Amino acid sequence: MGTWAVDAFGNDYAQDWAEDLAQTSNLDAVEDTLDTALDTSAGELEAPFAAEALVAIEVLARLQGKGGAAGEDSAAVDAWVAARKPKARQRADLEDKALQVIARILSEQSELRELWAESEHYEAWRASVEELRGRLVAAV
Repeated sequence: MGTWAVDAFGNDYAQDWAEDLAQTSNLDAVEDTLDTALDTSAGELEAPFAAEALVAIEVLARLQGKGGAAGEDSAAVDAWVAARKPKARQRADLEDKALQVIARILSEQSELRELWAESEHYEAWRASVEELRGRLVAAV
């Protein structure tokens, strides 16, 4: 995985997921991504699914006006959200799932957490995920 930042958008998986999101018009992709991350039948949560889930959670936070910093990496998601925000309906079920996913991403059963734990940027990555959780909780 190519990674250049600790935030949800700073990796290849996130960018690919955001490009795919642009082809949809509803929250089905977000829900499917969260459901995949919550599926415990595979055991450990694989890094690609965790990275995609963090971007899906960013979509939910942004739809509630609690988005993080906008930039080149978040542009595709920001454009998608801007086009839908006025008519987006709240989905408390998705926000609940998102909080469960964040807990799983930060758990011992997360390959993404494990990979970051092996790097010198682990604390910054963890702070970024915790900050996203805080924004999502504030949006609920």
